[in-house]
Amino acid sequence: MIKKIKQKLPWKPVEIVDTESIPKGDMPGDKVNIGPQVIQKAMVIFPKLLDLLIPVLDESPYQRAVVVVCGGSGVGKSGIASLISYYLNNLGLGSYTLSGDNYPHRIPKYNDAERLRVFRKNGIDGLISGGQYSQERLAILKELQESGNDSNKDFISRYPWLSAYQIAGRNGLKNYLGTTNEIDFKEITGIISRFKNGESRIFLKRMGREETELWYDLVDFSDKNVIIIEWTHGNNHNLQGVDIPVFLNSTPRETLEHRRSRNRDGATDSPFTTMVLEIEQDMLISQAPNAKLILSKSGEILSYGDFVKLMIQEQV
Repeated sequence: MIKKIKQKLPWKPVEIVDTESIPKGDMPGDKVNIGPQVIQKAMVIFPKLLDLLIPVLDESPYQRAVVVVCGGSGVGKSGIASLISYYLNNLGLGSYTLSGDNYPHRIPKYNDAERLRVFRKNGIDGLISGGQYSQERLAILKELQESGNDSNKDFISRYPWLSAYQIAGRNGLKNYLGTTNEIDFKEITGIISRFKNGESRIFLKRMGREETELWYDLVDFSDKNVIIIEWTHGNNHNLQGVDIPVFLNSTPRETLEHRRSRNRDGATDSPFTTMVLEIEQDMLISQAPNAKLILSKSGEILSYGDFVKLMIQEQV
């Protein structure tokens, strides 16, 4: 089979008439928009990915491989992963797009609540351990929490002790976000292992936003050679068995601009959401050395050295 694929190279871009007809990832209720920019990026990535993928498939006893498409908010993970799967299937390599967002321990609303609880619990612990906790400050803190401003840096000038609360809370949040405390890496690693060891039918988790929206589908992988995992945390060291991590980079400024453009009237995210995104961005940057391909927000393949230079320039 791989020999037949090689005969079709070099790859020629496939004309896409209807993006709505392209199969998307398996996250319930997920809306995936595939616009011209996403298509252009996928076309840049795909030939490079094929060069890396074919040797992996050649060496696999079952001619199977796992690719991850990871990155921060707004980089087009879902759309690009869907297009890569589409291109692979068109080439004769069976591909399935799997969403990692099905694998936190908690449904979204409970996970959001747990993130906030972790931040606030650690923040208060920080005040206590630093000798800065008092009933008067507790009353002020309660007001800030009720208005969603306890993570807002703008209030530190008015309440200097809030800095200690935010630092401790942020550190606590770092020990939750993208860790085994938040995500069931063991389950998704098990799926990867079963797939690469030739299993033809595997139960995959589905998780919506409500308590009743949790179930499993039995998916037929008998004609599949590749799983494409689209996920912020796909390059995390806790996820084992990935052959080719693809990192879609965006600088903090580019992420902020995207979030503003997506929100009504150009409004920014809440202070807490901004903090979560900042922590996730730092995690992605720290994991970048493990990526086999790095794509800039503007759609250019970057070496790791170029990536580092870009991020340093962003900080200046």
